Amino acid sequence: MSAKSKSEPTRRDFLYIATGTMGAVGAAAVMWPPIRLMSPDASTLALSSIEVDVSSIEPGQAITVKWRGKPVFIRNRTDKEVEEAGAVAIDELKDKEARNQNLGAGPATAVNRSAGEGKENWIVMIGNCTHLGCIPVGLSGDFGGWFCPCHGSHYDTAGRIRKGPAPENLLIPPFEFISDETLKIG
Repeated sequence: MSAKSKSEPTRRDFLYIATGTMGAVGAAAVMWPPIRLMSPDASTLALSSIEVDVSSIEPGQAITVKWRGKPVFIRNRTDKEVEEAGAVAIDELKDKEARNQNLGAGPATAVNRSAGEGKENWIVMIGNCTHLGCIPVGLSGDFGGWFCPCHGSHYDTAGRIRKGPAPENLLIPPFEFISDETLKIG
């Protein structure tokens, strides 16, 4: 065998490459429809973010909006509610994680559960009980926050689980204030 025959591709090499390429293209063609079905629908993408006018929400009031098919609680807490939530020691909490998608990991302090410095009175949370997904009743319960009557979970005004079977605090979605009167969720 000469050195020239080792360096030049043969017809067999071409057939291996062509067959492998056609196999990869065929596999991609077969897998594309199921992968495409897993993509969100256009109507879902349209609801990926919403803007909410919060100018009419007085201190002590709450509203519920729908985002991605889930209820979202938006509450303008009173100064007294903010103070009471801030006075709770982390050791007293059942779930010590903030569960705030805007912060990442962190302790469940009243500030970490709120809209942040300067806007501690605002709390925005996904309104599904972390026990079985029920929708808690607002402005009620033993701690003045939310109460899930289905199984007896009590959340405080910062949305932290304080009593009952729910294992975690209410989740906080990604949100930001784009002006003093408008909140963008998503």
